[in-house]
Amino acid sequence: MLARPGPDDFANRLRDAIVSGHFMPNERLIEQDLVEFLGTNRANVRIALGKLEHEGLVVIEPNRGARVRLVTDREAVEIMQARGALEGLVARQAAERATDADKQRLKDLTAQMQTAFREGDLLAFSAINGRYHAEIHRISGNLTATRLLANLKSQIVRFQYRTIMLAGRARRSLQEHVDITDAIAAGDAAGAEKAMQQHLDEISAALTTTIAKPEGV
Repeated sequence: MLARPGPDDFANRLRDAIVSGHFMPNERLIEQDLVEFLGTNRANVRIALGKLEHEGLVVIEPNRGARVRLVTDREAVEIMQARGALEGLVARQAAERATDADKQRLKDLTAQMQTAFREGDLLAFSAINGRYHAEIHRISGNLTATRLLANLKSQIVRFQYRTIMLAGRARRSLQEHVDITDAIAAGDAAGAEKAMQQHLDEISAALTTTIAKPEGV
């Protein structure tokens, strides 16, 4: 018998809807609409909204209700910088703990990114990139860092595709991932941490560039 969904399940579904763009930044989140969207009751909706407010995805205003929080450009850069420190840590731990099978999986994902790049499929490139980082998080075994990173990434997902669209960024990103994979495969913990931090530094720089340019320019 399947377990009935609980408050955490509804929070996860609402989080996914926000991250995927179903609900846009600054969009009002009407309780009754969410009751119908999630197929639950107001109590579970309120619990879900409270959880996402704690994560920084939602703002709840007295007498006005909830809305999707709009991350400012400055916050986005700061979040990316914070990600750099945490991603560096998990890359170091992944290099220390990776099995031969783990290393092969990272090599396979890197090869898939190379194929997507050659074919000019930046959507696929970006999707594989997400799986690649998730694999490093898994290998690291650091559940706390993984949870924190998921929270940080969910707040800036709308910026991510803009960075990879910058001229030359996909090529540089691919090489950065090759460097990370090589370091982890070699068991070079310090090298993996450095390569990952360099990767996030480059993303931060790309993000700063995209912020300076209006979308669509």
